Amino acid sequence: MSVEEPGGDREQAVTDEVLASFAKTADPRLRQIMDSLVLHLHAFARDVRLSQQEWDAGIDFLTRAGHLTDDRRQEFILLSDVLGLSMLTVAINEPKTPGATEATVFGPFFVDGAPEVPLGGDLGHGAAGTPCYVSGQVLSPDGGPVPGARLDIWGADEDGFYDVQYPDGHTAGRGWLRAGEHGDYRFWTVLPTPYPIPHDGPVGDLLTATSRGPMRPAHLHFKVTAPGYRTLITHIFVAGDPYLANDAVFGVKDSLVVDVGHYRDTPAPDGSHGAGPWTRMGFDLVLAPEEAGFRAGA
Repeated sequence: MSVEEPGGDREQAVTDEVLASFAKTADPRLRQIMDSLVLHLHAFARDVRLSQQEWDAGIDFLTRAGHLTDDRRQEFILLSDVLGLSMLTVAINEPKTPGATEATVFGPFFVDGAPEVPLGGDLGHGAAGTPCYVSGQVLSPDGGPVPGARLDIWGADEDGFYDVQYPDGHTAGRGWLRAGEHGDYRFWTVLPTPYPIPHDGPVGDLLTATSRGPMRPAHLHFKVTAPGYRTLITHIFVAGDPYLANDAVFGVKDSLVVDVGHYRDTPAPDGSHGAGPWTRMGFDLVLAPEEAGFRAGA
């Protein structure tokens, strides 16, 4: 005969009462989500025997995250990222189309209203760093071009900061452009470098307390949209970066790692940058069709 854990019946009664409170939820999907959330949260509290002091600390942690969050910084996305929840959500929702470019985390530094740049233009806008020429094609899974696709690109400067992390509100290392008639894209920016995620807030405190580092390997962010295709959120990572195997937000995928060419006193493809150092990365972006299913949970 098993011995009932002290307080077990009382604890289960609390869970049952909360579940019953959602019984009249009209939206079946919302009911499913809330029931599962309650069951897992309550199970977590029972599993670790959560103390009142620990619960208070958790509430304070979330309150601090809320106070830090504004239109230039999203501490809750950062928290989701370092817990691996962002990448798990990506994995659940990623299309299963063979050959499509793999997705990764969105990150907290996307900004609506970035400036448009022409095909081949400079979206660095004066960001500090070595000039980098990035080019490739936007393609469908059968290899056909996707002309007119919109590419939003953003990245950090050589000091590891995004423009929104500076107090003066300037725009740099960020912009969007349209792919050409053959799905081709090309632009100038600055070569990305490794950088720490913001760790001056509660997420940073969590990393310190758990002996984890805040570093991300060097990368550029892409958001690619086109009619008839699923939106692609991805990065391209710099080959050889020492943090590829230890990304603080678990976002690295081997297929997204790109070799970088380094040049000096050699003209770039557009004839510029012949008198100094510059770099080059090439990467094709393959979009999944809009009707594509999912790798999991389809």
